[in-house]
Amino acid sequence: MSDTRAFPEGFLFGAATAAYQIEGAAFEDGRTASIWDAFSRVPDAVINADNGDVACDHYHRYADDVQLMKQLGLQTYRFSTSWSRVRPDGGPLNAKGVDFYKRLVDELLDAGILPWLTLYHWDLPQALQEKGGWTVRETSDRFTEYALDMHDALGDRVDVWTTLNEPWCSSFLSYTAGIHAPGHYSQAEGMLAAHHLLLGHGQTVRELRSRDASLNLGLTLNLTVADAVDPADPADLDAARRIDGQFNRWFLDPIFRGSYPADIIRDFRDTDAEAVARWQEAVQPGDLEVISTPIDSLGVNYYHGELVGGTPPEVDPPGGDAPTVRPIGVPFPAHEKLYWHDRGLPRTNMGWEVQPEGLTRLLERVSGEYVAEAGVALYVTENGAAYDDEMVDDDGEKRVHDVDRVEFVEAHLGAVLDAVDRGVDVRGYFYWSLMDNFEWAWGYAKRFGIVYVDYPTQERVLKDSGRQYARIIAERALAAVPAV
Repeated sequence: MSDTRAFPEGFLFGAATAAYQIEGAAFEDGRTASIWDAFSRVPDAVINADNGDVACDHYHRYADDVQLMKQLGLQTYRFSTSWSRVRPDGGPLNAKGVDFYKRLVDELLDAGILPWLTLYHWDLPQALQEKGGWTVRETSDRFTEYALDMHDALGDRVDVWTTLNEPWCSSFLSYTAGIHAPGHYSQAEGMLAAHHLLLGHGQTVRELRSRDASLNLGLTLNLTVADAVDPADPADLDAARRIDGQFNRWFLDPIFRGSYPADIIRDFRDTDAEAVARWQEAVQPGDLEVISTPIDSLGVNYYHGELVGGTPPEVDPPGGDAPTVRPIGVPFPAHEKLYWHDRGLPRTNMGWEVQPEGLTRLLERVSGEYVAEAGVALYVTENGAAYDDEMVDDDGEKRVHDVDRVEFVEAHLGAVLDAVDRGVDVRGYFYWSLMDNFEWAWGYAKRFGIVYVDYPTQERVLKDSGRQYARIIAERALAAVPAV
């Protein structure tokens, strides 16, 4: 028996970031405020009142950061472009903002790294939010215009285009629970935002496809595995159904089946009939046909699963929301008699369970029910863990010994290979994140990177997890783990 497990030929290894989390230069070269610039200044919305004004200063240090990627052996780099930098306030094109991404892409190509561009990673221009943001249809049109501007600038050098990152977060987490920017508390707004995000996605795919049929077009969804505490208990099964429906199917079904899940519409109507009426009025004839425009790739972001039931646990498990003073709501409108339970697994510094086998099951499910029949390629576009990392001096060399993250990466890459062994065509894996960065409402309190960032000096230090990831990439194989 071999002591290693090889990855399929053509399997891509990458890492991911997002513009607001790393770029800094928040008001430089014509960039204006995004909703995250505004939200991070709301009292008690972000831990320590942190913001992305400087972040990792990637705007000025991108060339050195690309050399770090090359050192790691990354084959591809998933990054997002800032709408507020490219079209400040949602208005005319800003040449200086576009030029930054031209330089970044050129640097990546020179290093032999495939640029994987995400058009929207939550940084809507604040001026558009003041006109209604994603709750109004016009924002879908403005998004498509911005996307076409980016294609005008980079279409000759970028082949992979992702429209949206995690629309569940930029709708229900942001407009219903108030946890992310713009921080609203409305079921109706969350439903409207989700629809208009998907509409903008579909419109953009159609327009880009008409320009260049050879492009690789898709989007990225954060998905979960929802397990019932007791599979024989109807209340527990219903809790798992509602999580799966509100988190997974609300986005997968419109994209792949051209319809929203009927059971979740009923659940939403039970919680707020007026909100559903507003949403139904916004879903115009032809919208779902646009949303279900065929794509080439689906990105799956996975961090952990959910163990849920219809009765409360004896002890509440740790939560993953930042302990801000500002009140937050629940991102699941249909959350009555819905409770999270602990399965006794290790947890990351976010309070999230480490559940690699959930990734295997998720990839099997998404492939079997959605992407395989549609001929869509499947990628793990985010997977990572936050731990309390400390930089130490080892005989004059700065090191970060993040053993837990090393094990996390190996276990989840093993879970990907388990899915491959079961016949799932997974084409690549992106670790989140390339470097420590601004972690939204957590500010700089959580570190996800395989590269340590010393924020006062902006020094980068490759963590042990980064060194191990580089070895796995170089060998294109993972050490086989004996069965326990």
